Amino acid sequence: MAALLGKKIGMTQVFQEDGRVERVTVVEAGPCHVTGIRTFDRDGYEAVQLGFGATTEKRLTRAELGHLKKADAPALRHVKEFRDEAAELQVGDTVTVEAFEKGQTVKVSGTSKGKGFQGTVKRHNFSRGPVTHGSHNVRAPGSIGASATPSRVFKGVRMAGRLGGKRVTQVGLKVHEVDAENNLLLVKGAVPGPKNGIVEIREEKAHAGRQHH
Repeated sequence: MAALLGKKIGMTQVFQEDGRVERVTVVEAGPCHVTGIRTFDRDGYEAVQLGFGATTEKRLTRAELGHLKKADAPALRHVKEFRDEAAELQVGDTVTVEAFEKGQTVKVSGTSKGKGFQGTVKRHNFSRGPVTHGSHNVRAPGSIGASATPSRVFKGVRMAGRLGGKRVTQVGLKVHEVDAENNLLLVKGAVPGPKNGIVEIREEKAHAGRQHH
């Protein structure tokens, strides 16, 4: 199967044989333990459940420990399901970075960096107001609606608020290198989230007439 849980180590650069520099993100991916299999007949959908990130038993609940022991897996911090993946896996198997190969197109999902409460210029890329003639509207959002009619602000108006800290999926990334010995995956470009953030790596399957989703 071509799906893994991993931890974002950070970004670096790799020099090619022709002297070009490639910016890559280093991800410590796997080994992931198969902790569950979902089938269409029993569960209504097909998926494989992977566990990643060794931890101590005291950090998990008794229910979580019982579930992992059924799969003959150690105490794992993160458990995620990957839908529509290979059905030949069995509970108790281990998936490593060797599920991917150099040049393969992948998509990476993670939780973006939280940037706190931000204004409209940074959050929605608004233009600033004039800065001359005593203007007090330099970074203010401007009008958010009419006064008499409808006498309220419509839902969905772009205003200041919390930025980041949401699930983001970056598509169209290429695998630059697979280091099976150290469980490392080098992906061209940037992936969502901070250093040491947990990410989900999936093979990006081609869709006719659609590049991004």
